[in-house]
Amino acid sequence: MIEYLLSNWLEVLGFLSGLLCVVLLIRENYLTFPIGLAYAVITIIVVWRLQLYADVVLNAYYVGMNAYGWYFWRYGGVERRAAGDLQVARMTSRALFGSGAVIIAGSLAMGFGFATWSDAALPYPDSFTTVASFVAMWMSARKYLESWVLWFVVDVVQIVLYLVKGVELYAALYGIYLIMAVLGWRAWQRSVEMNTKGQHDAGQAVIGER
Repeated sequence: MIEYLLSNWLEVLGFLSGLLCVVLLIRENYLTFPIGLAYAVITIIVVWRLQLYADVVLNAYYVGMNAYGWYFWRYGGVERRAAGDLQVARMTSRALFGSGAVIIAGSLAMGFGFATWSDAALPYPDSFTTVASFVAMWMSARKYLESWVLWFVVDVVQIVLYLVKGVELYAALYGIYLIMAVLGWRAWQRSVEMNTKGQHDAGQAVIGER
């Protein structure tokens, strides 16, 4: 066991930082983003060695989006802030439809490109997880509840990819992510309900004062 950990120390570090990142995300702690940035840099190295080039692109994007999410959770979304904290929100039907269209078109285009002009392994499923994660990360950075549904789907496909490529530790990590996506949905759903109730109670209080 110790020998495995020493010979795969980079994957172990990615495992631990990735796990901590999601725990903090579920708890709506903005520190999820600097931890996530470090995890993304580590993962770039890991997936490059595996010739999963779409995942390299994905994690390079994660670096930027973690920086953006860090800023947005601290200072953005003025209309959604209460007591200084950014509140969880739901996406509109139009935004959900647009996100789905981007995932389908982007996955096909990227998959075709990698299949045609590179030696990428599993280009289409790898491209799907990449494009879907692009969208899911943006949703998380904007603190949208629906991000957890998309993360759940991505995690299922990613587990299969890593098992096929023989990266058991990362497959195990995504198995944990799968469970945490459910926990994250439930936690953020409660947050939405509490915020809605708080707004309703505040409205009733204003009416009562008139």
